[in-house]
Amino acid sequence: MHRKSRLHICERDVSSRKRKNRRSTRREIHHGRFYMRFLLDGMLGKLTRWLRMLGYEASYENDRTDDDLLSIAKQGSFILLTSDEELYRTATFRGVQTFLVRGRTESERLAELAERYKLRLEIDTRESRCPACGSILRETPKGKVESSIPPATFKIYSTFWMCTNPKCAKVYWQGSHWKKIEQTLQAAKKILDLKSNP
Repeated sequence: MHRKSRLHICERDVSSRKRKNRRSTRREIHHGRFYMRFLLDGMLGKLTRWLRMLGYEASYENDRTDDDLLSIAKQGSFILLTSDEELYRTATFRGVQTFLVRGRTESERLAELAERYKLRLEIDTRESRCPACGSILRETPKGKVESSIPPATFKIYSTFWMCTNPKCAKVYWQGSHWKKIEQTLQAAKKILDLKSNP
């Protein structure tokens, strides 16, 4: 039985490199900036999920040394996100793209990143990724997920998405958590507005 989740996002199925390139181009045009890849340290697991829901490529490493993170970030052209000041200083010294995350809540952290990297604080269902593993999500016929979700959920909701990573294969739908997701994003927007218009 597939694992299931109550987070609620979707993504077009992108199976070829050519389509991935077109997808990156769409995002670049959509956000008015170059496509970005993020690498997050072990203290930013929740933020990783948020970035994936917003459609960004975000890798999470919670069992790597600082040197490992620096090497991965530099070789993979990732922007290293960390709340560790020492790691941030070392990354800066070594020429690794990095950002020091200071916010305590997820809304504060999202607002910081939106200010620095012009993130769009809205979930575009055409771009979102699996929050658990970061893979592409694909809208899936309701009948194919019946055995993977609670009977009540199957009865109430009509649209479902499944992670295309066979090792993950989580199922998503727009359930009760959707309101909390929107509230967090709205709070981040308010923080950003206050910074822009003190």
